[in-house]
Amino acid sequence: MVREPLGEADAGELARMFKALSDPVRLRLLSLIASHEGGEACVCDLTGPFDVSQPTISHHLKVLREAGLVGSERRGTWVYYWVLPAALASLSALLQAPGGQAPGGQAPGGQAPDGQAPVAAR
Repeated sequence: MVREPLGEADAGELARMFKALSDPVRLRLLSLIASHEGGEACVCDLTGPFDVSQPTISHHLKVLREAGLVGSERRGTWVYYWVLPAALASLSALLQAPGGQAPGGQAPGGQAPDGQAPVAAR
């Protein structure tokens, strides 16, 4: 995006990913899957941390899968999920400032304008 404008197809794909991540439950699910030991998580491991029903978790996982953020595989009675590295690379590349600098010349991970650490570091 900072090197050249996004094309229509790329913009549509990235927008679908960002839309899926705009829900706090889905963002947390992606984080839980990505940080799970071995890089994949059983759906049975993903329902406990949330105050929503199992069908709601399944819906959110379906949205993440349809957005191309996670892959899944049924093993017996359980479904296992993992984060798709190419999807994270696409999102990361889009958000990366030119030359690795944050806006205003700050190094990545520098303090936000309000003096607090960036959200990802909090």
